[in-house]
Amino acid sequence: MEDTIDLLRHGEPEGGKKYRGQTDDPLTERGWEQMWDAVGSHRPWRRIVTSPLLRCSAFAEALAGAMGLETVSDPRLMEVDYGPWSGRTLDELRAEEPEALEAFLRDPWRNRPAGTEPMEDFTRRVLAAYEEHLPGDGPLLIVGHAGVLRTIIAHNLGMPLENLFQLQIPYAGRARFQSPYGRPRLGHLAPRPPEG
Repeated sequence: MEDTIDLLRHGEPEGGKKYRGQTDDPLTERGWEQMWDAVGSHRPWRRIVTSPLLRCSAFAEALAGAMGLETVSDPRLMEVDYGPWSGRTLDELRAEEPEALEAFLRDPWRNRPAGTEPMEDFTRRVLAAYEEHLPGDGPLLIVGHAGVLRTIIAHNLGMPLENLFQLQIPYAGRARFQSPYGRPRLGHLAPRPPEG
């Protein structure tokens, strides 16, 4: 039997662009619209797993309610913890910590700001959650964050995890993996799902 796993990034959150990390900002009205548009009318899922942060969980619960399903909230699917950078904008960091920001932007895997979650720990927890939720009956939807989706996509494609920052995931972006022969195959990576 072919497993189908859909990954959905949250829509636009309140507070504008910033290093949000685990800051618990809710979705904007536009963010809600983006997510409903992203799932469309074709909703094959039998299971929905979500990050507990509001920008993911509120929509996951609304979608599950509309489908007569329940969600599973897994804290291992929360975004990477940016520690003291959480909630700060790029402009703020350019003004206050230009050298640290420059090093981070050059190599975000190795040049982590002090007090932030190491990428090895982040990817380990995300992949542990992903592997745990894989077995099951029917198509699975995971509602998460850009870093979470990048980690799962890089893992499934056999990319070195150090390269996950090369993947760009827009708000309400989706990826679908299918595994007809036991190995995940990327079905699509797009802001909107294919019809049917």
